[in-house]
Formats: sequence, structure tokens, C-alpha cells
Amino acid sequence: MTELPNFVVTGASGRMGQMLIETITASDKARLSAAIERPGHDWIGRDLGDCMGGAARGIIVTDDPLEAFASAQAVLDFTSPAATVEFSALAAQARAVHVIGTTGLEAAHLDRIAAAARHAAIIRAGNMSLGVNLLVQLTKKVAAALDEDFDIEVIEAHHRHKVDAPSGTALMLGAAAAEGRGVALDQVSDRGRDGITGPRGRGHIGFSAIRGGDIVGEHDVVFAADGERLILRHIATDRAIFARGAVKAALWGLDQGPGEYDMADVLGF
Repeated sequence: MTELPNFVVTGASGRMGQMLIETITASDKARLSAAIERPGHDWIGRDLGDCMGGAARGIIVTDDPLEAFASAQAVLDFTSPAATVEFSALAAQARAVHVIGTTGLEAAHLDRIAAAARHAAIIRAGNMSLGVNLLVQLTKKVAAALDEDFDIEVIEAHHRHKVDAPSGTALMLGAAAAEGRGVALDQVSDRGRDGITGPRGRGHIGFSAIRGGDIVGEHDVVFAADGERLILRHIATDRAIFARGAVKAALWGLDQGPGEYDMADVLGF
């Protein structure tokens, strides 16, 4: 029987880290080989199962990604921008697929990720769910079909602990709308409405962020014209959809050469 590929999860103690661990553990197509946390975290040196409040799993949480990645075929990473760019270099050195769900990445981070992608497959997406990626494609098509008489607004809602805004998914949707219209998002993005801002700019793509409670993720793309509105919506109720998408992406990436990919590639869009 062919040995299952080794998958490593970074940020093991986080909401998504733990969901990824459970999803990989339940999979019959991959095995969890290591769990990474930042130096000084109280999970370091302890059995992963004990940390998660269950039976021992025989995996000791480590803060040494270099050793963990050396025997891995894929790294699943939903952490922070600074950590992700370091992981991308180490994963590339190990020739491991790097699946990135981290949001809040800036141009400098993306440059370093692009450099790492010359040596290994990197799959990066602001959202790994099938439904959201279908929504991205629909947004692009609708934006292409409707002219600037239709204002575009992206409204997103997440739990109180989310640290970045707009969400990575909202930015994916905004970029899709901009692409549909044949413009660059950074030229038409409107994210800062407060006080007397003046009228809405024609052709702008607006963003609104809601933070509260335990909202997993809700995204609306509103196309509003005089007399009518079209609303495309996705509501996530379980983080497992993101973990399943990440595992699917990692398995797909095993057969790919070095380069940067996204979920549209994984899903064949």
C-alpha cells in the first residue's frame, strides 16, 4: 500500500490550526506528521492530543519548522503574514507544497512568497471553500455584464477575534469585480468612509466590515443601481469547509510543479 503523504500544520493552537488537524486526522489520503507553534507557546514540548483535550496522538508540538518540514510533503498554514513568509522559504527549501490561508498579506510579503514559489508549489487563497470560489467567479461575470450605473459594495462579517479588515475573502471578491470591469482594484477601492466623505465615486468598489460574536464568515456583493439591486451572498457556518478546502488544495498540489496557484486552479475554474 502506498504510504500517505506527510502534512504539517502551523499555528496548531489556533481555531483553524485545530480544525486542520482534525480534518487531516480524519482523512484517508494524508497523515499528520507534525504540529508547529511559535517559540514560547505553552503547547511546545507537549503531546498534541493532550493540548487539544483528548487522547495522546504521539505528536509532540514543536517550534522547529525546519526539522518538521524536512520530512513533509505539504505545509498547511493559516497564521500571520510575518510567520507565513518565513514558512514559505522553509517549505520551498524542503520542496513541500505550501498551502496559505493567511490573510492580511502586503506587497512585501507577496514578493517573498513569489520568490519561494520558484522552488515549490504554493497555493494561496483568501478563502478555501468551494462556495466562496464559485461566488468569486459569479462576481467577475456579473461585474463584466453590468456597467458603472451599478455601484458595487462588498460587505463582510466575521467574529470579534479577527484582526484584519477587509477580510481576505472580501478582497478576493473586490478583485474579481474589478477584473470583471477591466480595472485595477487599488485604483477604485473605497475602504474608509467616516465623517463627511462626499458622494460615492462612480465606478468605485466599496468595502464594509462587521466584527462581532462568533460569526464564522458572511460575504455579500451588492450591485446597486437606481431602482434595483442584485445581491450575491455566501454564508459560512462551519470552519470545516475551509479546512477541507485546504486539504484538497494540498493533495492537488502534490502533483504540481513549482509556481503560485489559487483555489480556481485547484477547482478547475
